Amino acid sequence: MTVHFIGAGPGAPDLITVRGLRLIERCPVCLYAGSLVPKAIVAAAPPGARVVDTAKLTLDEIIDEIAAAHRGGLDVARVHSGDPSLYGAIGEQMRRLDALGIAFDVTPGVPAFAAAAAALRRELTLPDVAQTVILTRTAVRASAMPAGESLDRLAATGATLAIHLSIANIARVVRALLPHYGGDCPAVVAYRVGWPDELLIRGTLADIRDQTKRARITRTALILVGRALAGEGSDSRLYAADHHHVLRPG
Repeated sequence: MTVHFIGAGPGAPDLITVRGLRLIERCPVCLYAGSLVPKAIVAAAPPGARVVDTAKLTLDEIIDEIAAAHRGGLDVARVHSGDPSLYGAIGEQMRRLDALGIAFDVTPGVPAFAAAAAALRRELTLPDVAQTVILTRTAVRASAMPAGESLDRLAATGATLAIHLSIANIARVVRALLPHYGGDCPAVVAYRVGWPDELLIRGTLADIRDQTKRARITRTALILVGRALAGEGSDSRLYAADHHHVLRPG
C-alpha cells in the first residue's frame, strides 16, 4: 500500500500530469483538498472509490483516513492543488506517515506561479532585467515568517516576486515593495488561475491595491511583481547566430 501525494495543478483539469491522473484513476481511496482542487479531477477515481474532501478535516482525521486505508491494503491518492512542494502542508503528513511506517511518494504538479506566467504570456526571467524568481508569502495569523525572510529584505534583490497566500495583505505588500521597485513597476494579481472564473488584474505597484479592492478579490490569488512582467529586455544569447555550443559548434 502506498500513499501518493499528487499535485493537481492550478485548477484546469487538463493541467494535471499524466502520472498524477493515472494514479487517481487506479487508487481505491482519494483524499483531496476540495476548496482548491476541482471535482472534475477526482471524478477520475475508479467506480466505488472512497472519495473524501479533506477541506474540513483536521490533520488527525486525515491521517485516520490514511491509516484505515493502510489496514485494508488500499492505495491512496492524496491530491493537493498546484505543486505539493509549495505551501502544500504535506510536510506534517509525511512525518506522520513515516512514524506509522506507511509508504508514500510524491508526484509534482504545475505550480500557480507558472500557470499565471503562462496566462500572462510572460517569461519571469529576462536577460538584463531579472534572472531570479523568489517564491514567498507574508505572515498571517496561522503562519509566521522565519527571521530573515521579510518581504523588505527579499525585495532588495530586485528579483521577480511571486507572493502567495497574501492577497489579504496587499496593502502591506505594496508598502514594503515601493521603496525597492518604484510605483511604475508592473504588478499582477492572478485570481484562481486555470479556473473558469480566472481573473488577471494587471497594473503597477501604484494602482494594484486599488484595482484589487474594486474587484473584491480577498482570497485564492497570487501577487506577481517585477520588471520582467513588462516583457521588455535584451534577447537571450542562446539562439544568437554567433553563440556556439556543443550542439551548434562554430
